[in-house]
This record gives sequence, structure tokens and C-alpha cells, in this order.
Amino acid sequence: MKPLKSFVRLEPGRRPSALIVAAILLSLCLLSLLNSRFVSTPLYARWPALGGKDPILTWELLGDDNGDSTYGDEDGAMARRREPICWGTSRRSNVCDARGHVRILGSSRTILLPRSATDREWAIKPYCRKHDPPAMKNVTEWTLKPLPGEGPSPPRCTARFAVPALVFSVGDYTDNLFHSFTDVLIPLFISAYGFRGEIQLVVADRKDWWLEKFVLILKQLSNYDLVDADGNEGVLCFPRAIVGLDFHKELGVNASKTSAGFSIVEFRDLLRRAYRLERRAVGEGAAAAAKPTLLIISRKGTRVFLNEEAMAETAARLGFQVRLAEATRSSDVGEFARLVNAADVMVGVHGAGLTNMVFLPAGAVLVQVVPLNGLAWLARDTFEKPAPAMGIKYLAYHIDEAESTLAEQYAKDDPVLKDPLSVHRKGWPAISKTYLENQDVRMNLTKFNNTLAEVLRLLPGGHGRKNTV
Repeated sequence: MKPLKSFVRLEPGRRPSALIVAAILLSLCLLSLLNSRFVSTPLYARWPALGGKDPILTWELLGDDNGDSTYGDEDGAMARRREPICWGTSRRSNVCDARGHVRILGSSRTILLPRSATDREWAIKPYCRKHDPPAMKNVTEWTLKPLPGEGPSPPRCTARFAVPALVFSVGDYTDNLFHSFTDVLIPLFISAYGFRGEIQLVVADRKDWWLEKFVLILKQLSNYDLVDADGNEGVLCFPRAIVGLDFHKELGVNASKTSAGFSIVEFRDLLRRAYRLERRAVGEGAAAAAKPTLLIISRKGTRVFLNEEAMAETAARLGFQVRLAEATRSSDVGEFARLVNAADVMVGVHGAGLTNMVFLPAGAVLVQVVPLNGLAWLARDTFEKPAPAMGIKYLAYHIDEAESTLAEQYAKDDPVLKDPLSVHRKGWPAISKTYLENQDVRMNLTKFNNTLAEVLRLLPGGHGRKNTV
């Protein structure tokens, strides 16, 4: 292999003139001076990585730099700046992480830190929708600040903990099952799972019904009783406090960003332990030799299947055992999880009920019925993209105009039907009101039959060969 050529080659017996050498040195000095004066090193490049990641500052949290940059002194030595304790982990999430003798004053949403941790105040709302102002209005802000150098003594600890604290909010959208999982439970798993239970969960903006509903999942993440920040008047002392949860993607985990390479597979294993789910994969459990089971997710408010019974009869003629169930806020998570886990196929119109896909066994098929009009992107981002990582096979059933009640409500030339982009331009409230809240579905049974035939071919275990159309 030929050696790499150098940019400057000195031939034997020859030397560059002193003038050329001096010119080169002078140019280098001038360029170095200009670079240090006019080209600032990015802040994230100056600070050591936290938790294996470079901190990405979000200025809505940190404010101006206030001139607190790294400068050289007269001797040319560099004064090292403190590491940031708060940074953005994604477009949707911020996290603060402080170590040392940390005092949490839950009732005032204040965290007092040793001066060795920071020399400024930080503010954060610990809920994974920082890009969504309406959602964040009902999330209380927390302040992290250093203890003053002089003045009264810091407040005395009323309780001491030997493990780190993880502070999170159950926020505004958690009445919805999808948001409970994608905004809180999966980010909580991402943030807490690596501690193997040795972490103290501290909940803010408490909703008792929510905590009761998901208590079995919370118990899988922490070995300790939950601390209620809202009603705690004491001073809780920890060796470390993490405020806010890390978000990766909708109903998903990016294993390359986790401390030990864990993924949504481990989250689904956690759910199986929490709710004692029998089946890890299709073909396992008591139902292995039975007909494939199809679960139709019913809806009673919006996006209702108007011919649900006929759908069930169509599926039964193809050899499915058919079950119908509605997931509501009052549904027992464990009972519904076991119902879903017993299914080989789940069918439903786009909506929060499809979040129950997290309980399906690997190898199951999810059929998402996509409403009219222009909602393919929403269906794709919320349920189609997460499915493969969960080991779930996915089919989209796009309804046409004849299957939608919108055709009964609007004239054929109405923009709602003929120019959906004009509705989408008005923003999410118009999209939701028109196409989600105001639309029901009457399935074309021939089309549905053909979709179920494709489902049978996708199922493992030879179901497609045993049941012909």
C-alpha cells in the first residue's frame, strides 16, 4: 500500500527559507486569534457528557448565558465551568440531574442544591410534552437552586433517603390511555429501569385514580413506596435528584440511548410481570391449539363501529373466535391486559384503545382502521411505527368515503370531503373536531373479509393454511 502523501515534503538537502517559515507561523497565530475571538465553541462541546450523552441546552429553561462562559486568565490557564444540571433530551423532554446533598421541598416545588452542583437557578416542568403549551399549562413548574453562600442555615431534613429521587408529573393528558403510556409510563421506564428498583419515585400533580390504575407498573420500577410531592410539607433529603423523564419516541424506546441497551421488549416483559400475562408470543399458553382469537375494540363515543355485530359474524365465518370489548377510563388495566394478551389479532379504529397493543403477544396482528380524511400520518406515527419493535405485525385498513358518516353529514363538494387539506391547515383543534370527534364508521364487509384473509396469512402457526377464504 502506498504511503499517504504529506502536505509539505522536504527534499534531502533543501530547507525552506526563514521568510517562508516566519510567514507560516504568523498566519497560524493570526487564524488562532480570530477563531478564539469570533468563533465560539458550542456549549455542548465544552461540557463533559452527562449520563453518556452530550447535554443539549434548551434556552427556554436556562435563559441567557449571562456571560458565564469559559475564559482564559492572564496565565493562559482555563477556568473550568461547572457542568449543566439541566438539558434537553429530545424535542419533547427536559431532564435535570443534581448530585450531592439535595433537599426536596415538595409542597413549594423547590429543590435546594449544594453550591458545588450549580451556581444558578433552573426551572423545569417534568412532563414529556414541552413542545405542547396547552398540555404544559396544567403541569406545575419546579425550581432548582443553590443554597445561599451566606445567611440562614439550610432547612433541616425531615426524612433522609439512601437512593436517588426521580421527580415526575402525571400532567394534563393522562386521562387518555395513549398519553398515559407515551407521555409518562414509557418515559418513566426509560428513566428508572436502569436503577433496578433502587430509586425513589416522587410524583407531582397527583391524580389518585391514575396512581391506583397503574400502581402495579410503578411497583415494578421502584422498591419503595411512592412519595407524594403535592401533600408533603417536609424536607426530603437525597444523595441525587433527577427531575423530568426522558422521551425517545411514541410508544417506543431507543435502545442505543439507554444505559444498558434495554428496549421496548423489556418494557413489555415488565408489563407481563406486573399483570401476570400468560402469553409472551402467539402459539403459547392455553389458547395455542384453539382457533385464532380476534378482539374488536369497541367505542361508544366517537369513531364507533356502526356494524360491529356484522363484523364479528364475518370474522367468525373465517374461523376466528371473536371477542368485543371497550377500553374506558374505568376499565381495570389488569383485566383488560389479560383479555388483550389472549388475542392473536386486535382490530380497532384509530384511538387511545389501540394503546392496548402493548399487551399483545409477539407475533400478533394489529389492524388499525384509519378514519377519513388525511389521517394516515397520525395513524402511522402513533401505532404503525411502534408495532415492529414490539414484535407485532401491522395492517392499516383505510376507510373510504362510503364507509364514513361524514358522507352523510356533508355535501359531496364540501371541503371536509373534497379538500381535507384546507381543514388540516386550520390546525389540530379543527382536525380533531372534524375527523375524530365527528366521525363514525360502517365497515364494508367484503373489504373487511379480505383484510382478515390477509391477517390469517400473517399469523404464525399455520392459521392461514387451516382457514381458507
